Amino acid sequence: MAIFCAIIIGVGWAFAYIYDDSSMLYFAIIVSVVMNWISYFHSDRLALMTARARLVDQAKLSEHKVQNLVENLSITAGIPTPKVYLIEDPSLNAFATGRNPHHASIALTRGLVETLSKAELEGVIAHELSHVKNYDILLATIVVTLVGTITLLGDYFARSRWLVKNDNNHNGNGNILMLVGLLLIVLSPIFVTLLQLAVSRKRELLADASGAMLTRYPEGLASALEKIAAHPQTLTTANRATAHLFIVSPFADKVRVSVANLWSTHPPIQDRIKLLRNMGA
Repeated sequence: MAIFCAIIIGVGWAFAYIYDDSSMLYFAIIVSVVMNWISYFHSDRLALMTARARLVDQAKLSEHKVQNLVENLSITAGIPTPKVYLIEDPSLNAFATGRNPHHASIALTRGLVETLSKAELEGVIAHELSHVKNYDILLATIVVTLVGTITLLGDYFARSRWLVKNDNNHNGNGNILMLVGLLLIVLSPIFVTLLQLAVSRKRELLADASGAMLTRYPEGLASALEKIAAHPQTLTTANRATAHLFIVSPFADKVRVSVANLWSTHPPIQDRIKLLRNMGA
């Protein structure tokens, strides 16, 4: 968050210097403070809105059963029951969000609820509850807002060249803004990845292990991960800013084995399955 403030204020200083207008620096300071506040207190809502998640309808039997599973496992884990959301999507995925166990939410896709067995679904829910209990959700959720803001800045600066008056006095400033925008566009993917990797992939492995200990049945989560990996459907509402929240990558490359795994927000899914089955051996 401190790094984020430094970047936004630095950009504001650059604007103030180029246009000789100190109000732009003050504006950048306000933006950095406000965005940090939003990222801490409201980024979970943004993540749920991005995924188009809705609260489960307990009047529906299938959704009421999911609510009961979450409540029972929350009691076992010794944490408050988080709010349960459903994403109307045929893909198989889930994520947890919030700033602490008292302000947490879990979202499951329709495909996950309808495809997995009870034991497999318990394994996935236990994994997400482990993220809540281990406070992984705090950093993971804040990253969503901060990463999105940095990415939008790059796009804005790239377009700012055309917002500057096309005369001799401002043309140079426009070129500078365009250059800043291009640099941010090139560097944003690297910055985004580094921020997301700050939510270490080892936290996913820890959540796998903690979830397996919670259900005392590692095979449930291992079998669920196999089904998720084999399912061809990708999550249409996911994006690069929220990808690290999900139990597996929401994109088509979730099981691809390549050098790109070094930069993946998730450990290779086959390695996770192997580790879980070794726990149950």
